[in-house]
Amino acid sequence: MKLHACKFGIAAGISFGIAWLLCSLLVMLLPGMAMSVSGDMLHMDITDMGWHLTAMGVFIGLIAWVIVAGFIGWLLAWIYNRLV
Repeated sequence: MKLHACKFGIAAGISFGIAWLLCSLLVMLLPGMAMSVSGDMLHMDITDMGWHLTAMGVFIGLIAWVIVAGFIGWLLAWIYNRLV
C-alpha cells in the first residue's frame, strides 16, 4: 500500500503545529516544569536559563515547524513509496 505523500506531509505539518502550540502553552502556564522537562530531554541542567516567549516567537516557530515537518513528512512518504 502506497502513501499519498502530499496528504502525509500535510498531516505531519498539522500534527507538529498542534504539538508546538501545546508546548508553547505549557511553557506559558508552567515555565519551571517546562524548563525542567526540557533539560531532562536534553540531558542538561538548564535550570539557570529562562524562557523568552513572545507571541511573535510562538507564531514564527509555529510556521517554521509546520513547514519543516510537512516537508519531512512528504519526504518520508515519498521514500517509503519508492521502497514498496
